[in-house]
Amino acid sequence: MLEDIKSNIAKLVAQYEAERQRADNLAERLAQSEEKCLKYKEQITDLNQQIDNLELMRAFQAAGDPAESRERIAKLIREIDKCIKLLEN
Repeated sequence: MLEDIKSNIAKLVAQYEAERQRADNLAERLAQSEEKCLKYKEQITDLNQQIDNLELMRAFQAAGDPAESRERIAKLIREIDKCIKLLEN
């Protein structure tokens, strides 16, 4: 009877160690997955910014003449500056 109890305790300890190791492995995998997810979110943000920049560039290039495009950009900058001045007052 005492041997059975010792045997059961040994089995229980072995199962506990196995589950603890499994939990540690899962926690490590979760941390790695969260890190990857964060990197992917940053990459998505960067790519969306690049898309916005390309779309803006194409919109100005659609005008044709590069000098005309520069003038349109300068005009937009002046309008933005006016808006900023109005907000400051």
